Amino acid sequence: MLLGLTIRDFVLIERLDLAFRSGLSVLTGETGAGKSILLDALGLALGARAESGLVRRGAAQAVVTAEFAPPEHHPVWALLSEHGLVAEPDGGTLVLRRVLGADGRSRAFVDDAPASVGLLKQIGEMLVEIQGQFEQHGLLDPTTHRDLLDAFGDYAGDIAAQRARWQEWRRLGAAQAEAEAALAQSRADEDYLRHSLAELDAMAPRPGEEDELAGQRALLMHREKLVSAVEDALGELAGNRGAERMLNTALRQLERARDKAGALLDPAIAALERAAVETQEGVAQLTAALRDDGLQGGDVEKTEERLFALRALARKHGVAVDALAALRETIAGRIAAIEDGSGTLARLQREAAAASAAYRDAAEKIAKLRRRAATKLDAAITRELEPLRLGKARFQTVLTPLSEAEWSEHGQDRVAFTVATNPGAPFGPLARIASGGELSRFMLALKVVLSAGSPAATLVFDEVDSGIGGAAAAAVGERLLRLGEQLQVLVVTHSPQVAAMGAHHWRVAKKAGRDDTMTSVEVLSASDRREEIARMLSGSAITEEARAAAASLIAGTR
Repeated sequence: MLLGLTIRDFVLIERLDLAFRSGLSVLTGETGAGKSILLDALGLALGARAESGLVRRGAAQAVVTAEFAPPEHHPVWALLSEHGLVAEPDGGTLVLRRVLGADGRSRAFVDDAPASVGLLKQIGEMLVEIQGQFEQHGLLDPTTHRDLLDAFGDYAGDIAAQRARWQEWRRLGAAQAEAEAALAQSRADEDYLRHSLAELDAMAPRPGEEDELAGQRALLMHREKLVSAVEDALGELAGNRGAERMLNTALRQLERARDKAGALLDPAIAALERAAVETQEGVAQLTAALRDDGLQGGDVEKTEERLFALRALARKHGVAVDALAALRETIAGRIAAIEDGSGTLARLQREAAAASAAYRDAAEKIAKLRRRAATKLDAAITRELEPLRLGKARFQTVLTPLSEAEWSEHGQDRVAFTVATNPGAPFGPLARIASGGELSRFMLALKVVLSAGSPAATLVFDEVDSGIGGAAAAAVGERLLRLGEQLQVLVVTHSPQVAAMGAHHWRVAKKAGRDDTMTSVEVLSASDRREEIARMLSGSAITEEARAAAASLIAGTR
């Protein structure tokens, strides 16, 4: 619902703050007073096209702010969340603001966060529908007709089921296509894969083998120097004059003197004992190293041959040596997939065919429901046309089967609302068949019947009563009043019958000053409202008869 509209320096409006309420609100005033300026200002806040001529003369910029209170589950919250403008839908207020400079450049804001004008327009179309003689959008757009018909038919559960069937069919179809492509590619590469697997099996690479071979190669390349160094070290440690013998001799000397030294020599003896043990361990390790196969039995040529062969194989396949074992498993898996691919593909084909059949069944059910809903909708619209002085017009909902290439989650039908305004005339799109006044009344009839099909909770009608009066104007007013019981409705009118229906009434007036002209809006009290409707009935000279007629009109709506 629209809560308020704030306008600054827009065309003839210097400063204006309007608060709106639910129900039917009417805006009246003499021709040229500026009623359309209010709608233009609202349109600017909703993302309409901007131009520098909309800025009040002498002002640097025009600013229009519209505040809304969408319900918690309104789709606008999801749109805002998608664009990162709200963390979580909270059902609070939403403020749209447009700033238009005198140079024609404009900026858009959503809750004070900068936004694109395109996004502002998307938001605006979700919140407000403006129905004017030449400005209708939503109902004239054939892409909206299918959803409107579905909402009227009230089979949302079946629509959801159809969407789920479509998505499952698409998922399985994609999986089938992917499996077919993979199998075809694998079959094309089968000879190469089998040759590669044979190479890898013959080499039998192990993870970590490259480092192991490189270390062994380095060891073997320096074997003579290493053996010489080890033997020299053993000579220093274990020979007749080696460190091991000398440590043992020193320990024996100290043991003989221990009983005479008390505890004085104990630390030194303990240290020498540890040294003797470690020296003995070192001698054992060096002796074992001399006997090690890596130092004594290895073949440097064979080691290099293995290492270089592994590296060459890794370069061939574009992987690291340590990845060869994993590559072998991948290739083996691809070959196994080739051998088992036909079975997997056949299974996917069966599942995709079953999903296709399920979608077709769901779509056929929706088509039947749509035909049934279209018949009811045509009858409901027809009942609304006679009182609106459109009794000769005919309304028809046309369902056109789509080709299979055009099927979607929305079904297999194209839906279009068509009209024929005169007997014998062909049916055609609303915008091309109906004249301006007829079109507005068609829109009103459609909105009365389809009010639940749009997320917009605010409807604006600009002179929907143009060219009619009397009973027809009263019928327009009655329908606007009915809409106002479900939605917030704003109507710009020249008809006293329509104005009398309003729960809230504003009068738009133009005031000429010495240097400029300004448009103002006044909220009317009960007595002022009677005077305004009397003026609409009799013109500038208001008579007592006009006042009595105005009072009668107002009383007749209660």
